[in-house]
Amino acid sequence: MIRNRDSISQAKSYEEIAGFWDTHDLSDFWKQTREAHFDVQISTEVTYYALDKKLSDQLQNLASRRGVTANTLVNLWVQEKLRENP
Repeated sequence: MIRNRDSISQAKSYEEIAGFWDTHDLSDFWKQTREAHFDVQISTEVTYYALDKKLSDQLQNLASRRGVTANTLVNLWVQEKLRENP
């Protein structure tokens, strides 16, 4: 755990922080916050692959039932396969 930081929750572990924010709303502590500045570098490339209509429909259906997008589900599956076959 990172030390020497102000903490609204006064938690001593990540689990305590999670528990605190599961039961509290940031809007109740807004005046205790301060502005933060940081750089974010996102470099992503989108590549499209053709997929049979029937497979696409099945994928959309399954993704919907799992509460994710079809893109997310495909990316997770491809990552799994690539880990299995380095």
